[in-house]
Amino acid sequence: MLLQVLILIVSLVALVWSADKFVFGASSVARNFGVSPMIIGLTIVAMGSSAPEMMVAATASFGGNPDTAVGNAIGSNITNIALVLGLTALFQPLKVSSSTVKRELPLILIITIIAYLMLANLELSLLEGVLLMAGFFIYIASLLIITLRRAKASSVDDPMIIEAEAEVPEATSNGMAFFWLIFGIVLLPLSASYLVDSAVFIAKAFGISDLVIGLTIIAIGTSLPELAASIMSIIKKEDDLALGNIIGSNIFNILAVLSLPGLIAPGVIDANAATRDAPYMLGVTIFLFVLCFSRKTGAFRITRLKGAALFVTFLAYQYLLFGQMA
Repeated sequence: MLLQVLILIVSLVALVWSADKFVFGASSVARNFGVSPMIIGLTIVAMGSSAPEMMVAATASFGGNPDTAVGNAIGSNITNIALVLGLTALFQPLKVSSSTVKRELPLILIITIIAYLMLANLELSLLEGVLLMAGFFIYIASLLIITLRRAKASSVDDPMIIEAEAEVPEATSNGMAFFWLIFGIVLLPLSASYLVDSAVFIAKAFGISDLVIGLTIIAIGTSLPELAASIMSIIKKEDDLALGNIIGSNIFNILAVLSLPGLIAPGVIDANAATRDAPYMLGVTIFLFVLCFSRKTGAFRITRLKGAALFVTFLAYQYLLFGQMA
């Protein structure tokens, strides 16, 4: 058992680290081929934080554990809002004025409602997986089209877009860029495979379902990049990027991560995912929406009190998952 715990910790660290190196390599290659930092920041860098979830979902689904993949997607969204944003606001209150963030908050609420309705029949079908993945590509295309139109009009003054562009890693030589790109491509699935195998082993040893292990250990672990990015963003006074990263990551988790078990291993899911976890994810998302739009005009303000309220919802969810097992 101790060996499996060690494998889980090492593979989780390797997963997050390899995702970072993959983003660095892909960003450098794109820069070297003339892609603008703005586009890189909105696509490659933005998707980088969800790369661990995507790789875990694919690996778990191919391995016959789609509930782990579903749990990872739902649990990551709950963790991002309740734990990551809650702790970030407790560390330092956020003031957000980005029009992109204001536009994406209603979008994430709509997407979460759609995910909830898809899971409500205790099944994730191939068609639903296709629709979610199609939505992901439509979302990325729409974001780029809107941003490029603003760029042509020389009116890109959105704080989040400017901050996202500034976060793009500096380019390196083609040789080093391709090395880290390939390194990330190889290590990402390898570490994800070990992570899923060890997590499933531990779950079975303690009588925990695949769903719960995805909702907790894996979800919290794969959300660490978001926590680190959010803390660094507020240290650098990039409040818009801190909230934007969380919202963007949650959109990716539903469209690009939750779609994978539907595409790879469609079928019946754990009933708790539909009756307990998806409703909680929707409830936390609605709570965030209410907290942000509690002011009719001006910037969003996520105060320490609001951060504490979000963090309490995370603790309450852990009690919901494990309280009955005690």
